[in-house]
Amino acid sequence: MFIDRQQELAFLNSLLERRHPGPAQMILMYGRRRVGKTSLLRNWSAQAGIPATYWSAEKEPAALQRRKLYATMLGMKASQAPVFESWVDVWDATAELIGNQRRILILDELPYAAEADPAMLSALQHAWDQHFKDSNLILVLCGSQVHVMETLMSRQSPLFGRMTGQWYLQPLSFASLREFLPAWSAEERVAGYAMVGGVPAYLEWLDPERSLTQNIRDVMLAPGSMFVAEPTFLLYDEVREPNVYLAVVKAIGQGAHTLNDISQASLIDKAHLSAYLARLQELHLVERRLPVTIPTNQLYKSRQGRYHLSDPYFRFYFRFLAPFHDTLTFDPERVLAQVKEGLRAFVGQTAFEEISRDWVIQQGKAGQLPFKPEVVGSHWSASVQVDVVAINWHEKQILLGECKWGQDGIDRQIVRELTEQKTPKILATLPDGGNAWHVHHAVFARRGFTPAARAEVERVSGIAVDLEMLDRPS
Repeated sequence: MFIDRQQELAFLNSLLERRHPGPAQMILMYGRRRVGKTSLLRNWSAQAGIPATYWSAEKEPAALQRRKLYATMLGMKASQAPVFESWVDVWDATAELIGNQRRILILDELPYAAEADPAMLSALQHAWDQHFKDSNLILVLCGSQVHVMETLMSRQSPLFGRMTGQWYLQPLSFASLREFLPAWSAEERVAGYAMVGGVPAYLEWLDPERSLTQNIRDVMLAPGSMFVAEPTFLLYDEVREPNVYLAVVKAIGQGAHTLNDISQASLIDKAHLSAYLARLQELHLVERRLPVTIPTNQLYKSRQGRYHLSDPYFRFYFRFLAPFHDTLTFDPERVLAQVKEGLRAFVGQTAFEEISRDWVIQQGKAGQLPFKPEVVGSHWSASVQVDVVAINWHEKQILLGECKWGQDGIDRQIVRELTEQKTPKILATLPDGGNAWHVHHAVFARRGFTPAARAEVERVSGIAVDLEMLDRPS
């Protein structure tokens, strides 16, 4: 199933027409595992209208990798292809084979090839300089080891300065879940987004013919489920001390967000913990969040940072499944009961707030807000927390939003708490005490609003956003 990716396809299609710095292009396409890189590149290359070769490196000796790549170029079995002594020989042969033909060459899981033979990247750099940069080749380097792929753009990389484009492939948006789970209600899709995010592979593992609860019980908690093995698999593929990293991730997933709390929960000394957290941030598995109300010039010295798991499935797994890992196979009903009990609060604190913030971003881009936000996030302090905050520092404009994933419609008191109690506290944290700032309000509700609440929102010229509006295709 291939869904969405219009922006990514537009970027890739633009490569076919580029003539600067030359017809030849070297592109970096990377992103976490399961995000759909291979499907995207295969779909694009199949419709590009020019010859294309897709090759994926495997964890095997470099000589076998070289032989398989050239066999793929020739369209023959690996056993029929010649054996090459070095990557220089492969690239020389490839350059002679391609000549000046307009062609796409996709090298997937590139880190496996570089790991098997560290000279591989230097040989590729030499081949690019000597053969390919003046050719008509579109070379796409792809990989799932995010940090390794990002280092290819650093000054220390042999390929530094050769890239003509790069794309970090993100998970799909919430709106895309309509295609994967068309029979689900909007509420179920929000919950599904809280559990697996927009990772295409995870969404395809779910059964669209079953309800949310049935998927949790019969798919996610089933013996041998890929969902249960996934977090450990991802970490073991990326780091050398997976058990230590698992302890850090587990601590964050179960509610430890400060350096001190994570250290106490994982029993890792703070002097060493920072290095592990930095590595997890490089892998885009953990993010350090700061209140969006902190001015840009003060961010670097702020101590209000909180660590959170970036990946929705990691959040779900370490919140609900990891604590019961030993009982998953013989007592899944107990785990299911725990999920049912805590899921509503979990969804409200994660996906619903994120979907609401994304709605503000999209409305701002479309010019549907009173101002164009420069930053969108949230605010927290000892005295006040606000779920959605959008700011334009230059114009001194701010939008404050409250999110409620409760069973009942929002009443007037919730709106007044936002406008009369939380707003003054937020303004007090802004430069000059919030003087001369223009304040706007928004309230996001799962179950809508009472008439009195709607009237209160209208009185302050705010925005009342219900689930139907959030679920509406953009």
